[in-house]
Amino acid sequence: MRARVHRSRVTHERWLVSYADFITLLFAFFVVLYAADRQEHKLQQAQIPDAIEEAFKSLGLFTTASPKGPRQASNGVDSPAVPVNIVMGEDVLSPAVVKDDLNRMKRDLTQRLSDQVAKHTVSIHMGRDGLVISLREAGFFDSGSAAPHPDTIVTLRKIAASLAGTPYNLRVEGHTDNIPIHTAQFDSNWELSSARANHIARILLALQAVPPERLSAAGYAEFHPVDTNDTAQGRANNRRVDLVVLPRTSIDLRGLPESAQISGPWKKITDND
Repeated sequence: MRARVHRSRVTHERWLVSYADFITLLFAFFVVLYAADRQEHKLQQAQIPDAIEEAFKSLGLFTTASPKGPRQASNGVDSPAVPVNIVMGEDVLSPAVVKDDLNRMKRDLTQRLSDQVAKHTVSIHMGRDGLVISLREAGFFDSGSAAPHPDTIVTLRKIAASLAGTPYNLRVEGHTDNIPIHTAQFDSNWELSSARANHIARILLALQAVPPERLSAAGYAEFHPVDTNDTAQGRANNRRVDLVVLPRTSIDLRGLPESAQISGPWKKITDND
């Protein structure tokens, strides 16, 4: 009886097992690379605030306060933000100190300009950027004219006396209502508002209210109203030149307390000086 010979079946698809293992390892390799790259980006982002702080410190812009906002504490709770100090020449002032000084300047100007305040030709208030001394058109300009009235010099002299010796910048802003203007002198409210601001700025320069490098002038036309343009009274309130006394910072000073004590050699100039 002939013995049966068992022949083994040879398969040619075993390479698929090795290929599948290789693809799996390759996928895992790229996943690890991606995760490492994401982690590196997170570390770099975390280092950016510290690098900015060190750069500001090296420039002497921040000495006792941190320019960063709320920091995440180790327990996951936000720690309170430290207020940013304000640089004034060689002096570093806190926002509360500046707010207190501007409020005392506001009281001084309100007393000096009591007649104009009573007639509603001048208003004095604390704005977003600093102290705002608003000169209404009705008391200082003819309609459609950029030349101030002759007695404007009296009011500006009192303002200059209060500003002299202070370390703050002064921005002169011209504003109009939304009624279009087109004359031989002014093509639009842009030209009118800018011309009024420039005239007032030149008078303040002549009075030496602030150094020229701290004085600027700008025209905003009708695009920064303080009242409605739907009524005659509202339009009259919008036609104005604002003198903005501001520190060199972008901090909103309106929400700060007024109880901080001022320190520093601020010279007070009176009309008799």
